Parts: sequence; C-alpha cells; structure tokens
Amino acid sequence: MLWELTSDQEFFRQTTAKFLADQVPVDVLRRLRDDAVGYPERYWERGAELGWTSLLVDESHGGGTISGEGIIDLTVIAYEFGSHAAPGPLATTNIVAGALSTAGSCTDALDSIAAGTELASWCLEEPGTRASLTDVSLDIRADGSDVVLSGVKQPVESGDQTSHLLVTGRTGSGVTQVLVPTNSPGVTITPLQNVDLTRRFSTVRFDDVRVPQDRVVGEIGGAAEQIERQFLISALLAAVESVGAMQTVFDLTVQWAFDRYSFGRPLASYQALKHRFADMMTWLQVSHALSDTAAAAVQAGRNDAAELVSAAKAYTGHYGSELMHDCVQMHGGIGVTFEHDIHLYLRRQTLNRSLHGTPAQHRQRIVEAMEREKNAA
Repeated sequence: MLWELTSDQEFFRQTTAKFLADQVPVDVLRRLRDDAVGYPERYWERGAELGWTSLLVDESHGGGTISGEGIIDLTVIAYEFGSHAAPGPLATTNIVAGALSTAGSCTDALDSIAAGTELASWCLEEPGTRASLTDVSLDIRADGSDVVLSGVKQPVESGDQTSHLLVTGRTGSGVTQVLVPTNSPGVTITPLQNVDLTRRFSTVRFDDVRVPQDRVVGEIGGAAEQIERQFLISALLAAVESVGAMQTVFDLTVQWAFDRYSFGRPLASYQALKHRFADMMTWLQVSHALSDTAAAAVQAGRNDAAELVSAAKAYTGHYGSELMHDCVQMHGGIGVTFEHDIHLYLRRQTLNRSLHGTPAQHRQRIVEAMEREKNAA
C-alpha cells in the first residue's frame, strides 16, 4: 500500500504477515486444496485474537481499531491476505460483525463472531443477472412475531462452516437484513467448486425459514443504506486483496528475471521485457493508488466513495489479470505448473475479479453515477 502507516498499524501488519507466513506458507496452501474448511485448526480463532474480526465492531461491543479508522485498518489485513493468498472469510465475517454492532442486534452472536469461535457470512448475491449489484429478490416477510425467508443465495463464502448467516432480502418496496442460524429448519447449504485453493463457497436455499423478529438487523424494509455500505466495503476489500496478490507476483517475476539467464544474459536485460515490466509497474502503482484512495473515501463516508470503489474494483480486476498473465508468460513453462507458487496468487486475483461485481459491472456503476450527477446539476 502506498500510504504511510502509523507505528501501530505497521506493527499490526507485520504481526499478521508473520502469522500468515508461519501458519499458511505455500506448501500448506497446497495441502489445504482438499480440506473441507480450507484452513488449519484454530487458525481463524487465533487470527481473531490478533484483531482480524473486530475492527468494524464498536468498543461498547468489545471491538476496537488500531488507528481509529477501522476500514483502513481492515484493508491493511486484506492486503496481507492477498500477498500470502491466505485462507479465511475475512471480508464477510467483518461485514456481519460490523452490521450487528451498528444495529446493536444479536449481541450474543456478535460476541462469538468477534472472538472467532463461530463463523458468520453475508448472503447478498443471488443466481442470475440483477438490475444492480445490490438488488435482491429473496423474499422476507413479517408473519406475527416472526419473519419468513424464501429464496436462494449464491455464492456464500464459508456457508457450510458458519453458525449464522446475515441474509439480505426484499420486503415489499424495501430491503431487510436478518441474522439466521444455519441450523434453522428450511436452510439447505450446498458446497460449490471454485478456482481458489483455500476459499470455500456454497449455495444456500431458504424454504420458508422462520426466525423471530428480534433477529432482524436494523429496521424491516429500511436496510438499503446499510447494505450499500456493506457492499462498498466488500468490493473494496476484494480490490485490496488483489493488489496484494499482484504485488507478490510482480516481485517474484522481477527476481526471476534477474536470476534466469538466456543466451548468457539475465532476462531482465532484454529491452522487450523491460517495456513489459514498465507497463506492469504502471498498472500496479495505479492499483495501489486507487484502492488506497477508495479506502479513505469509504472510511470518511464521502459522496464519491461508491465511484472510487468501482474504479478500484474495475481497474484491479482488469489490469490485475493482465499483470498476472504477463508474469506467468515470463516464467515460461514452469509458470503453468502446480509446483510453482505463482498460480496461488493468480487464483486469488481471478476469484476476486468476479466477486462483488466484474470490471464491466463496476464500469457500468460509474457511468450510472456520472449520469445521476449530470441530471442533478
């Protein structure tokens, strides 16, 4: 990341980086390929002890930040997750914890989620094309002292490992969020395949799932603003993770270009490759700058936060893929083998490119925002 970290933030970053290097080095990541959970035993609970899960939780609920800016602190961890291709539902757990803390709801669940003893995941996206990235069709209706949920969510990260699901659905003309225990009657969770070795996703079906109204997070039909902010944070963290993966792959490739000789000369000495490295450095620096600027805008709640997040998500999605593919090509045949490390980061960037909106969808969001600004002028 380009901005200067405070001493506390830098210590937080270094502690996380050391923990990830010790607990999930690349040889462990490969072994986790067929693991149902995707990370070692007690890994997530120990990460919570380091502060991974409570940065968006108010101090009155046992949370706290490093710098007083929880979203920016969270991007520091997300960057390290990308740099190490680390496992674990970082974004979705923090989204749920932050939502519960903001609403002051379901504090019993919040305590265990923040402590890392239980997992929770946000259910926003649905199969098929939507009018917008935050549009939903899952039905949530009030019925006496309960609410009833009917619909399908996909993909849901760590869905089959969670104890609670924060479900976003439609109530009449508004939107509602409900915290649903995964063991509720009518909840069916089906694991999905994905390109990443250590992240796990599921399809979750809700067939007339009934929960008490005290599990509603916020107001019935009045969650639109909170959902948009949650979406911005999720998309931002995906972009930041991608930048971390891009930086690691770029550094690996630069080192390779100096170490690998061809016709008696290091690869780095060839002019054609120098031009490609210059392009990649440009993409990388712009990705850093965009994601940093977007994080500051979301933290401050600025009016341009949504446009900046979409710019960062679209740019890192597009040029992250370009950079990754160039780096694979520069490694030659070894770059496409399972034994080489580069594919671990390519997988992470490829997954994050599609999560929370593709580059094309985020470019469309920018166009729509510009049109709204023009019409309002």
